[in-house]
Amino acid sequence: MTKKTVGLLKGWAEEYNDLKYFQDDPVAFPREFVRRESSLQDIEISALFSAHLAWGRRAMIIRDCERLFNEMEWRPYDYVMSGSYRSDETSLHRTVKWSEISAICGRLREWYSWHETLESLSAKEIRSTIFRRKDDPKAPDKKINLMRRWLIRNDGKVDLGVWKNSSPSELIVPLDVHVYTQAASLGLTRRKQKDLTTALEITDVFRELWPDDPVLGDFALFGYGVTHSK
Repeated sequence: MTKKTVGLLKGWAEEYNDLKYFQDDPVAFPREFVRRESSLQDIEISALFSAHLAWGRRAMIIRDCERLFNEMEWRPYDYVMSGSYRSDETSLHRTVKWSEISAICGRLREWYSWHETLESLSAKEIRSTIFRRKDDPKAPDKKINLMRRWLIRNDGKVDLGVWKNSSPSELIVPLDVHVYTQAASLGLTRRKQKDLTTALEITDVFRELWPDDPVLGDFALFGYGVTHSK
């Protein structure tokens, strides 16, 4: 990277790691449970589902997250542990049906029956244990890595920092099409595949700038997207 690119990335990361840019963002839901001083489990569950629905237009994501938490009466942990869920084939959000939400709740209930927190699960373990998806070594697991960013990063700005036994240095950039496009435009990767290897490559570039907190660079990519669209 050129010195100019490094300077831009650091500047964007500093500027856009700011809650004012994330008022109408799915992270607002787990933040609301933090504000209410809800249980760790409430915060985890809200983060998991908010990240799971985080694709498409922001307004639609916010609307459908609100529908979900209204169904849960804003008590996600109690809802999960009740064992009684809405389960039908109508859509909650795009292709995500209520029956899928019900199945995830059932697996969360099974986990919480024996564990206090999801924190001990890696991204791949969350994929297999909670979402029951087949192992895929190439999958970037964008939504799970987004959830982990929210719960682990602890700088007191946008992210929540409620998982105290995990290190931000271990996080992986949540890679979707938009993040990939921005990273590629900046020359952070030359790979064409939007897979785990690419996510790790971009994360490693950011690790050179922020060794203890590489995913701070995610805010730089957000900043690039904002400035580049002007």
